[in-house]
Amino acid sequence: MTSSVSESLPVTQKKLGKTGVLIVNLGTPDSPSTPDVRKYLREFLMDGRVIDIPYVQRFMLVNLIIAPFRAPKSAKVYKELWLPEGSPLKIYGERVEKLLQDELGDDYVVKLAMRYQNPAIEVGLMEFQKMGLTDIIVVPFFPQYASATTGSVYEEVMRVLTKWQVMPELRFVNQFVSHPKFIQGFVQNAQKYMAEHEFDHFLFSYHGLPERQIAKGDVTGKVCRLGECCGSLTAMNQHCYRAQCFETTRLLVKALNIPEGKYVTSFQSRLGKTPWVQPYTEDVIKELAGKGIKSVLAFSPAFVSDCLETTIEVGEEYKELFEESGGEHWQLVESLNDSPLWIETLVDLVKNP
Repeated sequence: MTSSVSESLPVTQKKLGKTGVLIVNLGTPDSPSTPDVRKYLREFLMDGRVIDIPYVQRFMLVNLIIAPFRAPKSAKVYKELWLPEGSPLKIYGERVEKLLQDELGDDYVVKLAMRYQNPAIEVGLMEFQKMGLTDIIVVPFFPQYASATTGSVYEEVMRVLTKWQVMPELRFVNQFVSHPKFIQGFVQNAQKYMAEHEFDHFLFSYHGLPERQIAKGDVTGKVCRLGECCGSLTAMNQHCYRAQCFETTRLLVKALNIPEGKYVTSFQSRLGKTPWVQPYTEDVIKELAGKGIKSVLAFSPAFVSDCLETTIEVGEEYKELFEESGGEHWQLVESLNDSPLWIETLVDLVKNP
């Protein structure tokens, strides 16, 4: 019966074309030169979802203060990070693009895009447009939803698609903080260090956001308190970045059997003088060292690819701060990068929404 019904379906009810899968990471300068870093910073920081202040103020802040003065300093750090093949974030992205394509097979077309700089989201989508795709799935590489990351990708995708006369079926992956293979990927990376060394404490450092951006996400105006309300993920705070970060920590702690009192969640990469979500990683590190903590295993579960914020900020700068404050052993758990578990995560996100 099933076979005869399927055979009688008109062609318009059958899958005609392939599925486009656009995997999107934040972005990277085209090179570690100061002009390219300045160009990247300008595009990134001029996004109204990243610096959410009026356009004129944002333009002056970015183009007259941040980009001119920060670009030379950032360029030096990018040169330290850069590999012979290029930016690690882009290198891992290209590897994942190929590996995911191999796993998904001929019914899918996988393309890598960056929210800022190259390869651009618009270029990837325009290539999809020419292929006669049946549908498009957009997978932002941000485990936890934030307006400044996932929300910005949504906005850019829709800016491009609203110009199309015909729009294919479209699906976005919103977040994947509780995906078992995503969690297991970090667990697997951590276990090898835990087998080699006994750590006094475990630190889970996530990229920070201004408190006002978190508060604006609470449309009720009653739920968000930037404190104990993040103690569990509920229907009312499920889209809160801070709450999702704490949920990620809880899942990793449970999977790694870390005792209560031996771990902390914190937030890094502050910019400007306005309050950002707390506790701040720099302060936490000093407090841990001050309490006599000598060894720390550090995680950056907001990043699926190693980049400046993981390799340099957490892996080197925070290590130096910890040792200067009295600590002795600091170890960064690498991101998922192009690991098999990360590819398995992506396959599942694409095939099983």
